[in-house]
Amino acid sequence: MIDYAQLHALSAVINEGGFERAARKLFITQSAVSRRIQQLESQLGEPVLLRQQPPKPTATGTRLLNHLQQVLQLEYGLGINALQFDSDPQKPLIVRLAANSDSIATWLPEALVTANNEINARLQFEIVLQDQTVVLNRMKSGEVMVCIASTAEPVNGGLVSYLGALRYRAVASPAFVAAHDIQSVADLADAPCLVFDEHDKLQHEFLTDIVKATPKRIHLCPSSEGFRQSVVAGLGYGLLPELQIGDGIARGEMVDLAPHYTLDTPLYWHYWQTESPLLASLRAHALNVAKRRLIQPGVS
Repeated sequence: MIDYAQLHALSAVINEGGFERAARKLFITQSAVSRRIQQLESQLGEPVLLRQQPPKPTATGTRLLNHLQQVLQLEYGLGINALQFDSDPQKPLIVRLAANSDSIATWLPEALVTANNEINARLQFEIVLQDQTVVLNRMKSGEVMVCIASTAEPVNGGLVSYLGALRYRAVASPAFVAAHDIQSVADLADAPCLVFDEHDKLQHEFLTDIVKATPKRIHLCPSSEGFRQSVVAGLGYGLLPELQIGDGIARGEMVDLAPHYTLDTPLYWHYWQTESPLLASLRAHALNVAKRRLIQPGVS
């Protein structure tokens, strides 16, 4: 029989990135965390954790973490909280949600606040930021209950709902255009561009689509708000969501470098098959918000 205190220890080590932080999270000693992991591995007869920095789950550890996420929702849906050893039964459900930074900077906060204050009071979010192209790995590893990803295929034991698409435009500041003598899109191949992180290929896709080239000079800027501010300041050009551009083009802060070009990134709400009624209500609200805020099929 699985000891869920041991699974909580495994989850905390992975989510917190180490044994010391896991101990603080669980309000126990670091040696107690280590002992629970060792007992779990002894029972299974195999390791559940790769002891590196940060620790990573083994294949068996990943299956156990997936199981834990689903059981947590099942128990909460039944109105019990037996797995929350260190908390009272009325404690809000902790929802670890993985999403891309651009969603957090635009439509997602509105989607996480429902019109029902009772539902809002029963949810506590821990948001994990990751590029939309690789964020699903967080769900595959059993680290999160909900995931916003650009991939439509659900993970094993999961389901998916289509949200819509974030529409991006290539923009730069007027000062940047003048400083780099941008006469046409082809000139951008030699100009500095902004990239969120090593997974962000939007700028590469844009240049490839337009002029069959790739960026030669890149500034890494792992912040959605910082990315926008860097565009306005003239540090580089980049692709921003229309939701984030707002009236920046109309006010002259930014120039649309390719007015007839847009890049739509589809987004999907991934969730476990054991979704609790509480999270089902949240998902329904999020889908309604996405319908209003994101690009939908057939809508230009």
